[in-house]
Amino acid sequence: MTIGEQYWTGKAKLLDDGAICSENRNLFAEFFEFEERKLKRRNQLRELDDGCYKTLYGYIHRFRNVNRWFNNRPWRDLTREDVERVYEALEDGHILNQRGRPFVDRSSYYNKIFKSKPFRLAGKAELAKEVIEFPAFQTREVRFVAEEGFRALVSVVSNPKHLLLFWLAWDIGENVGALLQLTKRDFTRQRNEHTGEIEYLVHLPRAKLKRSRVARSEPTLYPETAQCADMVLRDLDESDAIFTFGHRQALKILHGVVTRSGVRCMPNDDLPTWKDLRSGMACHLLRSGWSREEVDARLGHTPNSSALNAYVNFLAIDRGRPKKKLFDSSLQDVQLQLQETLRREKLTRMRLERQEEDNALLRDELSQTRSDLVQLRGDVERLMTMLEESHTSGSTVKLI
Repeated sequence: MTIGEQYWTGKAKLLDDGAICSENRNLFAEFFEFEERKLKRRNQLRELDDGCYKTLYGYIHRFRNVNRWFNNRPWRDLTREDVERVYEALEDGHILNQRGRPFVDRSSYYNKIFKSKPFRLAGKAELAKEVIEFPAFQTREVRFVAEEGFRALVSVVSNPKHLLLFWLAWDIGENVGALLQLTKRDFTRQRNEHTGEIEYLVHLPRAKLKRSRVARSEPTLYPETAQCADMVLRDLDESDAIFTFGHRQALKILHGVVTRSGVRCMPNDDLPTWKDLRSGMACHLLRSGWSREEVDARLGHTPNSSALNAYVNFLAIDRGRPKKKLFDSSLQDVQLQLQETLRREKLTRMRLERQEEDNALLRDELSQTRSDLVQLRGDVERLMTMLEESHTSGSTVKLI
């Protein structure tokens, strides 16, 4: 079932639900009529697309929750005490979600229901703004799958298409809903000009992405992704969809893999979702030295996005930079000292070499002097012998 079909089915069930008072069902119908038209006009669409349906579908769940919090009381009859009771219960964690935990997305209810069009139709938006005077700063929840956890997940996957979906979710880092819409035409096989490895350029057109995402083309980073793509794409035509199953089946696949592998999210051991693979990829790149701007671009975030702030803070990436600067400064001092020592050693070696050359010359001169002295001594001894012989014989020695 497509997201559009889920919306129309869910909307019909909501508006026909006899357990909800008719006043609120009429208000919901009026809101959906307004919101459908607004989304088409704002996005310059003739027909609602998947992005619009995803936004609209989220209101169905929220309307049921808020209606339950106010005990099915008509929203037009709500008092300040009613709104204050629900607001305080949400903030104090007394209202729990289906998993038995306090709501972490309270701001979405405040901004999209209480202080926005739904309560405005009921005439209670201004009252809600007065009650919700101190909205808490909502920090983004940090949860992700570490690299070793991801590799443990794929180690129990054997189906080539399932394996490719996992590697794309980790490598490209796009939402699984967008990945499930990709066709063979969105993949370009190429050889990396720097490493010579085979990779794929994955095209992510705007029509297949969330409204807030930037259309882009990203090269695969891991050889495993290219290998899986080679296996899956070789038998497909250009227009063929890569994956022949939808979002619900993808959730079942992930649940089975998580159960078999036992992998959990960091830091709170939650069960992984497809989005946690995207977050895990971002954390891995940040730890590997990528800048926030580079990771934001790969994730399709708009410039100056704050989406990664919580993860950067959790990983203490920015906090580690002053220490790195201090280390780099100390390392630079050591390098300068080493260079100075090498320079002095070179000068000393050159001086010693010159002294050795001078000593060699002196040794040669001394050797020559000794040789001359030995020859002179021999000449003197021969002369003395000749003088003695001439004295004895009375002859005269002629010196030439």
